[in-house]
Amino acid sequence: MTVAQSPTARGVRGRLLDRMFVRGRVEDVRPAPGRMRWIGIGGVPGLDWTPGQHVRVHMADITSARTWVSGKVRDALRTYSVWDYDAASGVLELCVMDHEGAGPGARWARSVRPGDEVVFNKPEGSFVLRPAPYHLFAGEETASVTFGAMLRAAGPDEPVYGAVEVAEPEDGLPLPRREELVWCRRGDASAASSGILLDAVRRLDLPDEPGFAYVAGEARTVQAVRAHLVRERGWPRRSVQVKPYWTPGRRGMD
Repeated sequence: MTVAQSPTARGVRGRLLDRMFVRGRVEDVRPAPGRMRWIGIGGVPGLDWTPGQHVRVHMADITSARTWVSGKVRDALRTYSVWDYDAASGVLELCVMDHEGAGPGARWARSVRPGDEVVFNKPEGSFVLRPAPYHLFAGEETASVTFGAMLRAAGPDEPVYGAVEVAEPEDGLPLPRREELVWCRRGDASAASSGILLDAVRRLDLPDEPGFAYVAGEARTVQAVRAHLVRERGWPRRSVQVKPYWTPGRRGMD
């Protein structure tokens, strides 16, 4: 993907845009478990990133009048959680799900190659670790990317619980502390409105006091898990943070 001009051609406009956005180049693209794909973006030193945050990748030049006039601005950004960031090397690593269909995000993930320029917004988001007696993670494959970064950041003495749903066991990402999580197999069933993940969370043997829950993935499923924690386990709503990443038929979540 090439959305940038040369530094000379960009001039003052380019310098202003560089204050707002981050530009890097793809260094590595390789398969990850399941329908995931690792994408390493280099040349981005000095990012202020907290594990759990995401970036918005530009599928098109959002500063171009053509993008707005064509009506494609709604398809110009796609949000991806950051798997890891190495400040020393300036490499940001994404792990992107290859969703079925031909949405802008899916097309980009399938076609991006080493050497391609990538423009993205600076890391953002409040879906990050909170001080709590323990941490609870619940979600499916798309949530695993965020969970990986957060689990890596959790202190070794911080208790961790969780349920992660995958289509098949081999589809699970190499999450830190994965032996402390419950892995549930979905098979050919849909991840949308998943009763499998909800049942797995119900079966978790959690401490009597609430911790802090991070629930991410398909929109209807995360709402069901939050309802369970609040209504059935008596957790305060403020102790359950949900992050809907996708849902069938929702434009902009592909």
